[in-house]
Amino acid sequence: MIKKKTETETAKRAEAGKAGKKHITRVDVERMLILCASALVVALALKQDDIVKSSYESPQVNIPVTAEAPVLTPAQTQATVVYYQDGEGYLVPVTRQIDKTDGVAKATLALMVSSSANDLAAARLGLKTTVPEGTQIDLDISGGKARVDLSKESLNCQSAEQEYLMVSSVAQTLCEFDSVEEVSFLFDGQKRSKLTYGTDVSGAFTGANLNLESVETLAGAGSSTVQLYFPSASGRMLVPITRTVFSDADVTTAMLELAKGPKADSGLTAPLPENCGLIGVNMKNGVVTVNFTKEFMDAVQGENGIQTLRAVLFTAAQFPGVKQVKIAVEGKEYQPPEQAQTTFVNQDTDIMTYYPGVIEID
Repeated sequence: MIKKKTETETAKRAEAGKAGKKHITRVDVERMLILCASALVVALALKQDDIVKSSYESPQVNIPVTAEAPVLTPAQTQATVVYYQDGEGYLVPVTRQIDKTDGVAKATLALMVSSSANDLAAARLGLKTTVPEGTQIDLDISGGKARVDLSKESLNCQSAEQEYLMVSSVAQTLCEFDSVEEVSFLFDGQKRSKLTYGTDVSGAFTGANLNLESVETLAGAGSSTVQLYFPSASGRMLVPITRTVFSDADVTTAMLELAKGPKADSGLTAPLPENCGLIGVNMKNGVVTVNFTKEFMDAVQGENGIQTLRAVLFTAAQFPGVKQVKIAVEGKEYQPPEQAQTTFVNQDTDIMTYYPGVIEID
């Protein structure tokens, strides 16, 4: 039973409210979206009165399903990588488990098309789908080349940025498959050179230059690119960034660039402290050992320590011939916790269990 507040109590609460000043941080909108989406899922599950608990190794989450939906076992699912858009305009890979099927590539692309179910799934991750609602997808893969035919609904993008994100996300998703090296597009069965807002779709797309950083000087002879993984502003996921460098594109260069951190206006966070030094990088028999100064421990023991470790591991592991990545601190091998050692980037179950506070109060 709730007792009615007295006028004195109400006045006290009003005075207390003036003392706390609320402000919304840059990631609050993303967090609100996640919480609202989660509340909607729970409400729908309660309406069906059938909540099925599904356990994962670490941590555990409850996945609500309808009474008619079968509970899938690991033997009935397979991992696939889906590219979504985040609030900063980056494309972010997310590893999801889907039903086993012969047409896994097409099934993966279908998750990126805007719909009530797909938009809700993306919102729970703090992300957005990239393909306009109602788009139908026809896909043919042969000899390392994928040809994607997107129906006329795909032409409903509202800006050049949306067009670019749609095309790039589809190409990036397909290039995650070993059977695909390049992707070409048809739209409503027709070859086009440009889309409505001028996006060039005349040639073939590859998985290179994902989230390419702008460079102040014109990149030319002697330049190359490396892919770096930086934590998002909220620390909930890793964002791959392609950076132009004017040196060899090897694991040592990548580690040096990772230590520099993201650009100041990127909306991303640095995985390593400014005073953390890179002592050296050694590769032998496919094993890369990255040796940091003692300040590295300040990062791994911090709030986003797991993302720091994963940023190093994923950045170093991308190079040909690398079979294993080890970390050392002042020459002594450091053993990362088990949850940091994963072959899957941004697992959806990991992301959905991160629910920080929504509003900060001074």
